[in-house]
Amino acid sequence: MKKTWIYLVVGGALALGSYGASTQEPPPGPHDPFGPRMELLGFGEHPGKVVTGAPYSALGVTESTQTLADGNTINRKVQSTVYRDSQGRTRRETTFSGVGPLAASGQPRTLVMIHDPVAGTGYVLHADSKTAEQLPARPANAGKSGTSPEARFEAHIQQEIANGTLKKEDLGTQTINGVSAQGTRYTHTIPAGQVGNANAITVVSEQWYSPDLQVVVKSTRSDPRSGQVTYTLTNIQRTEPAASLFTVPSGYTVQQATAHRMHGGPGGPPPDGDVAPPPEE
Repeated sequence: MKKTWIYLVVGGALALGSYGASTQEPPPGPHDPFGPRMELLGFGEHPGKVVTGAPYSALGVTESTQTLADGNTINRKVQSTVYRDSQGRTRRETTFSGVGPLAASGQPRTLVMIHDPVAGTGYVLHADSKTAEQLPARPANAGKSGTSPEARFEAHIQQEIANGTLKKEDLGTQTINGVSAQGTRYTHTIPAGQVGNANAITVVSEQWYSPDLQVVVKSTRSDPRSGQVTYTLTNIQRTEPAASLFTVPSGYTVQQATAHRMHGGPGGPPPDGDVAPPPEE
């Protein structure tokens, strides 16, 4: 049950974007359907992005707070230790606590994901069973002819700016946790009646992106429908991680992850509210 839930959370995004991409553009912004969910999983960059020559390791912390109408609050926190080597291989050790069905057990669970663009594959490691589930490769024609998630996102952003429902502001440059980062604020207005709302809804997102590391080092998202989400990359080390971090440990059994499980089966992926606030419509 726990393993299946984890696949429901991360499967769709990993299957869509994990292998074969080489874009060097900044990661998707506040309207990207992966955005809030990826930050809750400890991704400071789009999962399809491959960055070489900029190794690092760090701790990514995401915290969300949702205030209900009766004053009750829902707090979630996800921590990820992230590694990337000079070849662009990545490893994320994400600890889920107080999120989804895992919260009922009272026991946090750690999910380890390895993405190896050199070998064109990736793995999800399960320490309890000593198994490594090999993820399916991205289709060879994915991202071509302007159909990539990045291309669709950029077209959507430009359209909303033209329509006047999105405002994009340059916040300049700051040093955040020892890294120089460029800030951008997105203010998205959902007109009255678009989603059944009596009045306009304003959603504000800020991202601080490091051109050097090519990752988001800090972001905030405020949505009156779902609350506040913050993501911070801390303890940043610019040294080369050990090569063993990006390989399947000895003694593990490698299994193939099926497309059925990666996409969550006939029911599809879980509602965004199970893990993160839904993206704006």
